[in-house]
Amino acid sequence: MELSDLYSEKILDIAANAPKAVRLANPDASARKVSRICGSLIEVDVRVADAVIVGFGHEISACALGQTSTAIVAREIVGTPVAEFLGLRAQMHAMLKDNGMPPAGKWGDLKYLEPVRDYRARHVSTLLVFDAVADALAKVQPAESVSVAS
Repeated sequence: MELSDLYSEKILDIAANAPKAVRLANPDASARKVSRICGSLIEVDVRVADAVIVGFGHEISACALGQTSTAIVAREIVGTPVAEFLGLRAQMHAMLKDNGMPPAGKWGDLKYLEPVRDYRARHVSTLLVFDAVADALAKVQPAESVSVAS
């Protein structure tokens, strides 16, 4: 498979028709991720209520692969429970790195990124949005095990 084969018509279509990237005015948390390999950059904002993602904003400068994964996340993330999103992130890492199954359901369009698994240098840009959102969510979630000094 040639590198150009990664950029299927479906991937280019999703990237080209992505929701407009906007940042949130009052996010609960933000995070920034950069790929040292290709220079792709994403900044994300999240709002969370009752362990559900209720707001998402972003700004991205990335290749079509990073734009595609971000477009799908931007389209589907609002209303997603935090635990479900973190599971999705793990599934995407497994899909690319361990020949795992692609996501299904509302996240089904992520299957178009499955061929990226053969191009390790493209994993980081494809996963940037998932890692950035996970970082932002970690800032929002209260510490599970806080020990009180006596």
